[in-house]
Amino acid sequence: MRITELRRRMTEHFGADWAPSYAKDFVMAELGGQTVDQALAMGMEPADIWRAVVKHNPDISTQLK
Repeated sequence: MRITELRRRMTEHFGADWAPSYAKDFVMAELGGQTVDQALAMGMEPADIWRAVVKHNPDISTQLK
């Protein structure tokens, strides 16, 4: 998965206004206490980050999973 695909999926689920804030501000244990943006900056694979987002948000549509 590319970073652009991760961002697209986040935008589709959370909306254009909320997705950037979620990526920047929301710390997840599934990412080792990092935000999405921090995990990307540290070199974590976008697919692994997306799996963590899905695990933390089980209401994400199956089409995006």
